[in-house]
Amino acid sequence: VHLDDENRYGLLGKGAVLMLTANPNRTAPVLRGAWILERILGTPPAEPPPNVEAFPENAFGQPPKTVRERLAQHAANPSCHGCHGVMDPLGLALENFDTVGQFRTFDADTLTQIDASGVLPDGTPIEGPADLQKALVARGDMFVQTLAENLMTFALGREVDFRDMPRIREIVREAEEDGNRFESLVYSVVTSDAFLKREGYTDASAVSGEQQASL
Repeated sequence: VHLDDENRYGLLGKGAVLMLTANPNRTAPVLRGAWILERILGTPPAEPPPNVEAFPENAFGQPPKTVRERLAQHAANPSCHGCHGVMDPLGLALENFDTVGQFRTFDADTLTQIDASGVLPDGTPIEGPADLQKALVARGDMFVQTLAENLMTFALGREVDFRDMPRIREIVREAEEDGNRFESLVYSVVTSDAFLKREGYTDASAVSGEQQASL
């Protein structure tokens, strides 16, 4: 499928991901930022501190505020800023997408223009979804590592741990040599010792003809 709108490139432009990371009644930059950190970059944020205040909603009869304005209030707490300073710029860059992933330029509550600008923790300025995607592509090695870990987790039926990391790093290097093709990652995973020698695995070549016939 050819896409003319660069804001729709990749996973972050897809409605399924945008709906998954939104609340029913408003967008959720925190959820979107946390999803990117965990699923794309492989660096999940820490759990929120106990007794953290709920996200401030617009009060009836009061002038509405944008999600960005309310999030700034929420993240002003020093105990919250450590994680929000990383998550929020990622999520706010997707603020042009509403709760169902429809692109918008104005906030329906405040009737003001959407501000999707921000600065990433490394100092990279971004202005909306397209810039965010480009910034993430520049960190493609982190995504490949995360994808390799997830594939290995799925293949082994368990969480990966420190014992698996040397092989996962090899898989990432092998994929890079082959242009980071998805099939290269899959092939390296299913030919790894961790997969072939996992508990309960039986090599088909070691099964007798009689046993194979009964399968």
